[in-house]
Amino acid sequence: MKAIGSIILGLLLFTANIALAQDSLYMYKAGAVIYKQSVNNVDSVTFKKSTPVAGTVTDIDGNVYHTVTIGKQTWMVENLKTTKYHNGNGGVIPDVTDNSWYSLYTGAYCNYDNDDANGLKYGRLYNWYAVTNSQKLAPIGWHVATDAEWTTLINYLIANGYNYDGTKDDNRVAKSLASVTDWTAFVGPGAIGNDLSKNNTSGFSAIPGGYRTSYYPSAFFGIGSIGYWWSSDVNSTWARHLDYNSSYVFRESADKNSGFYVRCVKD
Repeated sequence: MKAIGSIILGLLLFTANIALAQDSLYMYKAGAVIYKQSVNNVDSVTFKKSTPVAGTVTDIDGNVYHTVTIGKQTWMVENLKTTKYHNGNGGVIPDVTDNSWYSLYTGAYCNYDNDDANGLKYGRLYNWYAVTNSQKLAPIGWHVATDAEWTTLINYLIANGYNYDGTKDDNRVAKSLASVTDWTAFVGPGAIGNDLSKNNTSGFSAIPGGYRTSYYPSAFFGIGSIGYWWSSDVNSTWARHLDYNSSYVFRESADKNSGFYVRCVKD
């Protein structure tokens, strides 16, 4: 009888443990519990695409950039900040703050509003001559993204469901590229500025650093609402840009003296 009582007691304890386990949410890794929460404290469970992180890279000035792999490409997560070319003797790129910017035929950079704090946050603005200079802006093993590489990125995002509405046709991937901070709010459906918390599912983290005009008086526009990025093609002047009020990634030919940002891709 004592043995039977022990068996009954064991069954009761086992049943109680099952009931208790059903009141909790467990997460496991390699068989070990890494998270536990009472179901009474859980309203819902959401699974989101993770952002793959591939490491960091450092430029000739010592600026450190995070990287992200999207499809078969690895991109810098931040805009380039270098003030020197990487090859040759590491020549200094002129920082042109006055209105001579619009009439240049050689490489130059500047900070938005000529404020170094903006350069550190948003990256430097470069003209086309700096982007295509043979001494190279990018660190060894990297290069400024070409127009074809921008197209590959956008096509990958479209084909893999990164449009804001989950479709896999047309170009509505701007939110997936834009950062979750700094963009001006906008109520239009699918716009970058519509609920910033839903941005940046790709991990690209594009920020709205504005741009510098290519004509006199070489003014600065658009910080907080727009971002422009050069392509590195020497036979064309293609650029991409994002707007706070749109879900579209724009492609356009620009003047060589425009001041745009730069993203680099791993060789």
